[in-house]
Amino acid sequence: MILELLKGFVVGICASVPLGPIGVLCIQRTLSKGRSSGFITGLGAAVSDTLFAAVALLSISYVQQLLSDYRYLVMIAGGVIVGAFGVKLFMTNPVKQIRRVRSGNRHYWQDFFSTVLMTLSNPGAFFLMLGLFAFIGISRGDAEPLPRIAVTLAGVFSGAALWWHILSTGINMFRNKLRLRQLMMINRVAGVVILVLGLISLFEGLYRFLIVS
Repeated sequence: MILELLKGFVVGICASVPLGPIGVLCIQRTLSKGRSSGFITGLGAAVSDTLFAAVALLSISYVQQLLSDYRYLVMIAGGVIVGAFGVKLFMTNPVKQIRRVRSGNRHYWQDFFSTVLMTLSNPGAFFLMLGLFAFIGISRGDAEPLPRIAVTLAGVFSGAALWWHILSTGINMFRNKLRLRQLMMINRVAGVVILVLGLISLFEGLYRFLIVS
C-alpha cells in the first residue's frame, strides 16, 4: 500500500509541475489575490488530475474511448475555453481584485471551478497521466484491487496538492514587493501567455482533426 501511495504521489507531482496555463493562472492569482486563491486554483487542477487518474486506473473503457475518439474536438473546445480565460485575465483590473480580497469577498469557488473546467477540457492531461503510470510502473485494469487503486489516487491528489501549495507559498513571498503597475503588467503577460497556449491547442486540434478527416 505504501508503495502505491508513493508512486501515486510522484505521478501527482510530475503531472502538475509543467508550467502550463494552470501554473500561470496560479501564479497570477497568488500575486493578485493572495496565497489562498492561488492554492485553491491549484486544488482545482489536482481534483481534475485525480479524476483523470481514476479513469485510467479503473479502466473505464467508455470514457477512455470517448477521450480518444474525440480528442481533437476536445482540444478545439479546450483551446477556446483557455483562450477565453486568457482574454478575460488580460482585461482584468487588479485593483478590483485587491479590493474584493480586502472586503472579504474572495470568490474561492470561482477560482476552484474555473480551474477544474480548464483542466478537464485538456485531453492531453489524461494521456500524460497514462504515460506517467506506464513509466513509473503502475498497473491498471479491472483486476487491480480497489483499495490499491484508492491509495494510488490518494497519492496522486496529495502529490498534486503539495506542488500547488509549494508554488503558491513561494510566489506569495514576492507579493508584497509588487506595485500596482507591476501587477497590471503581470495580469497582461499572464493573459497573453494563457491566450497563446489556448490558441496552440485550438489550431493543433483543428489541424489534426482536418488531417484525420
